[in-house]
Amino acid sequence: MLKKITLNAPPSKSVSHRALLAAGLAQGTSELENVLVSEDILRTRDCLAALGAVFSGTDSEPVVKGLGGRIKGPFLDPVKLDVGESGTTCRLLAAIVSAGQGSFEISGSGRMHQRPVKSLGQSLEGQNVRFKYLGLDGCPPVRIETSGLPGGLITVSLDESSQYLSGMLMAATMAGSSLVINIGGKKVVSWPYVNLTLQAMQRFGNPAQLQTLQEGQWRHADPDRIQHVEPGKIRFVVQPGVFSPVRYRVEGDFSNASYLLAAGAVGELPVEVCGLDLESRQGDRRILEILELMGAKVAATHDGVMVSPARLHGVDLDMGTCPDLVPTVAVVASMATGATRISNVAHLRIKESDRLAGVQQEVSRAGCRCRLTEDGLEMEPAELVRGGEVHFKTYGDHRMAMSLSLYELAGIRVSLDNPACVNKSFPGFWDEWKKVRRAYAGRGD
Repeated sequence: MLKKITLNAPPSKSVSHRALLAAGLAQGTSELENVLVSEDILRTRDCLAALGAVFSGTDSEPVVKGLGGRIKGPFLDPVKLDVGESGTTCRLLAAIVSAGQGSFEISGSGRMHQRPVKSLGQSLEGQNVRFKYLGLDGCPPVRIETSGLPGGLITVSLDESSQYLSGMLMAATMAGSSLVINIGGKKVVSWPYVNLTLQAMQRFGNPAQLQTLQEGQWRHADPDRIQHVEPGKIRFVVQPGVFSPVRYRVEGDFSNASYLLAAGAVGELPVEVCGLDLESRQGDRRILEILELMGAKVAATHDGVMVSPARLHGVDLDMGTCPDLVPTVAVVASMATGATRISNVAHLRIKESDRLAGVQQEVSRAGCRCRLTEDGLEMEPAELVRGGEVHFKTYGDHRMAMSLSLYELAGIRVSLDNPACVNKSFPGFWDEWKKVRRAYAGRGD
């Protein structure tokens, strides 16, 4: 009987962002547990501190004295908010500070100054908010001048990202009156992340109300029961109020656990990943379904979930709800038999890297036939370059680095140009990956 490899999922990055933001806006002191310690999360914390929230405790268990639902800054000398390369910090905070009073300047590094926020600025044009772009039109650095949201009605497009909506849901709690947020645009991407925002708002005591258009009438709906989201037929109503302080524990991260789970599918040893909640609202929980569709064996365990190897085959996937999984799935697909098609992920071109082009280049470097489509990838596995060393480019993208590491289990000696970029979201990745390497190195013991 094959032994198994036991690994630990890191805390959820998405939930950590939202917990910190809600605690930072709350009236009183919150105690957070199991917060991810990564570059992106520290950016969110530092930006909240610049706005006046007070932090004590440790990075993983911070005690947060919130702002009481009031954000103020001078109008002439803007509060400087450095979001680094964190798109989540940028987009959520841009919406949140728009509900304050004063002037706020958001800047970053890397590709952040090429990542658009114009859609959010356009949504807020009738809400006493002005976005002044200091570099490329529609991108950070951006100065946001605001006298506070009066409330009423706005429309938010989710064509590029669901983060605009997540930010506005939290910002709406600080509006002068109730705010109705309509969903516009042509499509909706990354919807499950909105559900995580709703969950955080509920836990911190100021829930948003979701409504769907049914027979010409707006009616209350349960977010957990929403299977299909169509622009123009869904909206949110948020009442002004202040978040309450709570004690909150962050759950394990399915996005960053995807590489560990995939190791059980493509290798020769089963992998158990501990610390995952199988009832989680995280959209990237879908990695379990995808690995099963491709032929892997997936089973719940007492501490999490175990993935066991099997003969893998190609699949046809719409990954619009779980775009962060694309690099993982693409690498797995390159080791399967038969074609795989990934669609509805055109917005991956505006991530930390052009993640679609990067994936196409690097899986091709490993030997897979892969081509870009209008909104995704088409892959036809071929003989991989096993037994030799392959120098892969990460493009400074944490998800590229972690997914490409899976090629070690295909007999490729993986060389990454920037292995440290995993610190953006999963600083402990290489410690967990060493457990995989040791398990295979010790198989002859």
